[in-house]
Amino acid sequence: MDELPQLLNVLLGQMSLVGPRPHVPEMLAGDVLYAELVPEYTQRHAAKPGLTGWAQANGFRGSTRERSRAIARVHHDLAYIQNWSLALDFRIMARTLVREFTYASGS
Repeated sequence: MDELPQLLNVLLGQMSLVGPRPHVPEMLAGDVLYAELVPEYTQRHAAKPGLTGWAQANGFRGSTRERSRAIARVHHDLAYIQNWSLALDFRIMARTLVREFTYASGS
């Protein structure tokens, strides 16, 4: 349910189904600005943000208190952008569905 506003943004063309998850401007990761923690952070803006992404499909979602997880999240976003394909998008959507249903049923 919490993704419904973002789904509207997809329908309006402001977001994609798959892409780097949008961050709040000036978001901190491990008490440091993302842009300071990961110098190539702004490169992730080369793609439209998405409802899900390579980072989320690989378990890098939620809290960014741990710097290593925040860095891994950005690196996954950049790998997605560099390796984009329709097949990768379908793979990410499938992994996200499996992960969400597995996580939801396990909590």
